[in-house]
Amino acid sequence: MKFFIDTADLTEIKEAASWGALAGVTTNPTLYSRIGGTLANFPAHIEKICALSTGPVSAEVVGELRSDIIAEGRELAKIAPNVVVKVPTTIEGLAATRALADEGIPVNMTLCFTVPQAILAARSGARYISPFVGRFDDISEDGIEQLSLIVNAINNYDWTNVGVPGEQVEVIAASIRSVQHVTQAALVGADIATVPFSVLRKCVEHPLTTNGLSAFAADWEKVTKA
Repeated sequence: MKFFIDTADLTEIKEAASWGALAGVTTNPTLYSRIGGTLANFPAHIEKICALSTGPVSAEVVGELRSDIIAEGRELAKIAPNVVVKVPTTIEGLAATRALADEGIPVNMTLCFTVPQAILAARSGARYISPFVGRFDDISEDGIEQLSLIVNAINNYDWTNVGVPGEQVEVIAASIRSVQHVTQAALVGADIATVPFSVLRKCVEHPLTTNGLSAFAADWEKVTKA
């Protein structure tokens, strides 16, 4: 499973990239607003993210009509070659995804919650599909179970020639809230997990690791003083 970081914060992206395990970045309007982003600075900010990431960078449209989504998608794709246009899983989004995919522009279909939505997204030519885990948990449903169903359904078929030629659709486990979500996403076979920086840090840290290092350091100090 590959790791994407779910943020618009350049400092977080730079730090995560330095670990050597980062495969891409996902953003959305909420994440951009949290860093105090402005409309005028949005293209330049996405360009900076693309320079920090060697992998795909999902930049989300805000239009709801297919014509607006297509127009926004084309503009976003011009920012950098690794931009992936993030489109909501709606009827208008499906139509726009088909048009963008036919132009060779990769799309990440977001706000996906069900198997039928995921299959339709793949059929429309999406390069990535992002089922949301945590938002299911928020309404007392099992987000990982829904993710598992989507992964199994998508893996039943070969999508190589449906979207961008030669590329297979990948499932991104999104709305990840905990290390347990990451573990479960890997166990059900998600291709990618896009993870907030705070959760990504927790994936590395463990109290037994910390305690072990402290014990080694204490023992080595005895050696140096012997």
